[in-house]
Amino acid sequence: MSEGQRKPKRKFAATRRLLIKGKLLKKAELMLVAENEEKEMEKERVVNESVPPLKLSGLSVQELQDLCKELHQKLDVVDELRYDMQAKVNKNENEIVSLKQKIIELKGMKKPSLKRVKKTTDDVLGAYTDASKLKKADFKANLKTVKKEDDKKEEVTDWRKNVEALSGMEGRKKLFTAGQ
Repeated sequence: MSEGQRKPKRKFAATRRLLIKGKLLKKAELMLVAENEEKEMEKERVVNESVPPLKLSGLSVQELQDLCKELHQKLDVVDELRYDMQAKVNKNENEIVSLKQKIIELKGMKKPSLKRVKKTTDDVLGAYTDASKLKKADFKANLKTVKKEDDKKEEVTDWRKNVEALSGMEGRKKLFTAGQ
């Protein structure tokens, strides 16, 4: 068939799509409920196998105390197993997190391309000779010398004399003329 004679794709109407979506959601909900019930039954079966139902009628006080001690020991064993399992899970989760971080670092970080450095023949030859190791560089020889200007320091005088000299209208006149 040529391009002009293509068959149009079949499209579902909006109502048909909503109907199908609703049926799929109902089926998924039923499957989820059945799965939860199955898990509960499996849980009860495992508990009944590991711990048979207790028969407490007709037991003396001593037998009840022994039963309590036995149950307490079983609880300790189960708690130890649960703690060990939890420790393993935490260790695995931490390892997963660290591996994910390494993956992100490896994907995100690109190694920069190396730049070519030009060296003179003296530098190249100097790197291979023992004399270059013995030669000490004189860094101060190539530095520019800068002359420092001495800042004019004002003489430190008694501030009380300065205040007395500048007090009144004559002092303000001196400040005004000094500023110009």
